[in-house]
Amino acid sequence: MNRLSRLLSVAMLTCGLVASVWAQKPEEGPPIPNDPVLPVKAKKTFTNLRIRRPVTIANAGDGSNRIFFAEQQGVIVSIPNDPEVEEADVFLDIEDKVHFDPKKNEEGLLGLAFHPKFKENGEFFVYYTIKKGLVSHVSRFKTLKDDPTKGDPNSEEVLLTIEEPYWNHNGGSIEFGPDGYLYIGLGDGGSGNDPHGNGQNLGTWLGSILRIDVDKKEDGKNYAIPADNPFVDTKGAKPEIYAYGLRNVWRLTFDRKTGACWVGDVGQGIWEEIDIITKGGNYGWNVREGLHPFSDQYAKKGDKYIDPIFEYHHNVGKSITSGYVYRGKKVPQLEGKFLYADYVAGKIWALEYDYETGKAGQNYRIEESANPPVVCFGETEDGEVLMSAIFGDYGSIYEFVPAE
Repeated sequence: MNRLSRLLSVAMLTCGLVASVWAQKPEEGPPIPNDPVLPVKAKKTFTNLRIRRPVTIANAGDGSNRIFFAEQQGVIVSIPNDPEVEEADVFLDIEDKVHFDPKKNEEGLLGLAFHPKFKENGEFFVYYTIKKGLVSHVSRFKTLKDDPTKGDPNSEEVLLTIEEPYWNHNGGSIEFGPDGYLYIGLGDGGSGNDPHGNGQNLGTWLGSILRIDVDKKEDGKNYAIPADNPFVDTKGAKPEIYAYGLRNVWRLTFDRKTGACWVGDVGQGIWEEIDIITKGGNYGWNVREGLHPFSDQYAKKGDKYIDPIFEYHHNVGKSITSGYVYRGKKVPQLEGKFLYADYVAGKIWALEYDYETGKAGQNYRIEESANPPVVCFGETEDGEVLMSAIFGDYGSIYEFVPAE
């Protein structure tokens, strides 16, 4: 994810570029845009808490109004939605199963999603890298029978086992779409330049967004393939794939009003991009980076690529952290705008987008003097957006409020 250590980010972004075909040199980038400032600020909240490396923020949608933080080391904690709360409750502890190396920083417990019927069935899902080998699991867990406020670490049912050639570019976003299916955002397998061509290979899950039905089990799997997945009848293709051509999805979210699937795809050398995902779409990596040619090594004649709705050059920032379309009530200035940030630059923005025309509008800055290294956004049950940044071994949580 090229984000949890700024020095590591820059090193990974600049490695192994010899084989690439560039549209332009980084130093020849466009002028830095003078984005207007929105009268909104990011304000620290839950300041009495100490949470280790919160890489995911989620809510259970069960009416409890609890907020959940997935700590990268392998523990999920929960709190009431009260900014004065002083201690978090452990919801699930699987740290003994999770591989996390602070020197590499792209592995660990990376994804958390609650079943749309969590209140009835107690099911939730996690994405994590396991202790042995370059392997990730997407697993189902359930709450304890005698205490539905706690997850049962012994209830694990592995749905997917994802093998990767390298330790980086895991992706790890898991979210339920409005159709009730589980969407899984994966990176291209790591290293630099996508050396195995995974982004353009429908025969691997890597570099793709997967879509599965967790309410059924078919063909010996602990899940089923939705019948309308786009490649179920394509020879040699993985039927779980919903869209492909992605480098490292960080992160994947749904607009709770329109149902649109938003993705931030971390770039390699020059461009960061924002995509709206469509079924069967090819988003171009590694033939393209953003809108620009990258390499023709894995290009196929006749392939068509879906353009990002927005991109920015590395003279602005070097590692996108994708957020949410704001649908809360506390900050009317943000209504309908897409919140996102850059981990390396510590900048935060709100992007206008017109679903009817398919065009991005004005890109606004949200000023924050500390330039926090933002790693994720999350929604509360009522649609307010929270944001986390990691400083060393611990994280800070932010909310958005109108500027004074």
